[in-house]
Amino acid sequence: MDDIQRSRTAIKEGKTFLGIEFGSTRIKAVLIGTDYAPIASGSYAWENRLINGVWTYTQADILMGLQGCYGSLVAEVFEKYGVVPKTYSAMGISAMMHGYLAFDGDDRLLVPFRTWRNTTTAEAADKLTELFGFNIPQRWSIAHLTQAILNDEPHVADIAHITTLAGYVHKLLTGERVLGVGDASGMFPIDEAGQYDSRMIVKYEKLIKKKNFGWRLYDLLPKILRAGEAAGFLTSGGAALLDPTGNLQAGVPFCPPEGDAGTGMTATCSVSPCTGNVSAGTSVFAMVVLERPLSGYYPEVDMVTTPTGEPVAMVHCNNCTGELDAWVRLFGEALETFGAPQTADRLYQTLYQTALCGDPACKGLMAFNYLSGEPITGLTEGRPMFARRPESELTLANFMRTQLYASLATLRLGMDLLSGKEQVTLKRMMGHGGFFKVAKVGQSIMSAALKVPVSVLATAGEGGPWGMALLAAYLKQRKQNESLADFLSNRVFANSTSTTVSAEPEEVEGFSEWLKGYQACLDAQRALTRTL
Repeated sequence: MDDIQRSRTAIKEGKTFLGIEFGSTRIKAVLIGTDYAPIASGSYAWENRLINGVWTYTQADILMGLQGCYGSLVAEVFEKYGVVPKTYSAMGISAMMHGYLAFDGDDRLLVPFRTWRNTTTAEAADKLTELFGFNIPQRWSIAHLTQAILNDEPHVADIAHITTLAGYVHKLLTGERVLGVGDASGMFPIDEAGQYDSRMIVKYEKLIKKKNFGWRLYDLLPKILRAGEAAGFLTSGGAALLDPTGNLQAGVPFCPPEGDAGTGMTATCSVSPCTGNVSAGTSVFAMVVLERPLSGYYPEVDMVTTPTGEPVAMVHCNNCTGELDAWVRLFGEALETFGAPQTADRLYQTLYQTALCGDPACKGLMAFNYLSGEPITGLTEGRPMFARRPESELTLANFMRTQLYASLATLRLGMDLLSGKEQVTLKRMMGHGGFFKVAKVGQSIMSAALKVPVSVLATAGEGGPWGMALLAAYLKQRKQNESLADFLSNRVFANSTSTTVSAEPEEVEGFSEWLKGYQACLDAQRALTRTL
């Protein structure tokens, strides 16, 4: 039996696993077979909106995106295999982490979805960090809730529950108000037992007691589940919502909904202590699974968990490839004006490879990629900036290398805390995301920035939705007492292939030299947000 026939049979018999992930600019679905290899995918492009100063996606955006993505997957399945899927062995939903979705007792959304991209909760985040002795980032759900309280927003008294985007979509499809522990760790701190930290809950209740809201924080937060635990089934209403054609049947088992950090760890087999991965796309974040707790807390480092609850140090930066992508589009527009249009793939391939010919320290060129605020450097708003010294060498190679460096500068600042103060060591990082779309270029620049070899798996292009599909497979196919780490290492990645790139010493030194200039120019970036 050839691969096409094998996949067709698996689809007809409902022996496949489906993962759907809501990313910042694209919703993607990946379907895998019993050998865990992707057999079909679908996608839907979308963009967040800045409405009344809030970065958001509307409920209509979410529903249209969900249906559009699933419809795209079904179309590809039919085109490749001549069948329409009616059921799956299991499926799961993941999404960009954190943010704030607040509902009343009738499940009505009280205020527009506030995404991770908003940097309007500094007062609340600082207050909670001091209260807990634990870093609370601005994008976490508890920071958004607390800022709404500080702002005396009237909707707070009517809240019945809050959740993340993954939790919301999961509830639409299954009726279950639950969340995977990894995603939950971006709502409120998690203790060693993998539950919301009860000591911090008590402190929080005392903090807001005088408000007399009539709710307890425990009641607002979704129930936590670990990878491998059952999280409900596709309801008839959920099936009709996901697939308006009526072909999809109810009853599909669901694994716990997760955040994109957890699916990134899964997709790169980075769920065991001392493993790490970096996801680089619209935003960039690096995650290191810890052997021991950190000695202190840092505003640049978030403490989250793997999908099974192990502690993870996470350095998250709001900005990565957005400004870089804008420059690539501009060069494409220039070429089209001169009658030489190029495909997007050709543009990225050529411009990224050109960057490798640039000077390791970029010869006096400097750039900031802040399309939105960047908490790691204390910026609440974004103003992309490019500057250079009069004697600098403004070549295309130096310019592109500068833009690639700018995409990783804040990540390096955060990672220096782990490698310096906390002496966290890594032998290599696993990379995935759009930054690595051109073979070896993104790896080389990332390796220079992080000072470690960077590996990319052959499956890295599938990313988070593939990781979500693997978590769905783990729900149904794990053996008794088989850990997620063993399931991934022994079954999924046992015969995987990857490429590893190590930056040359002069490239590592060049990035470090360039970064000194970047830090010296931060005051100019701050001034720009006040004047432009």
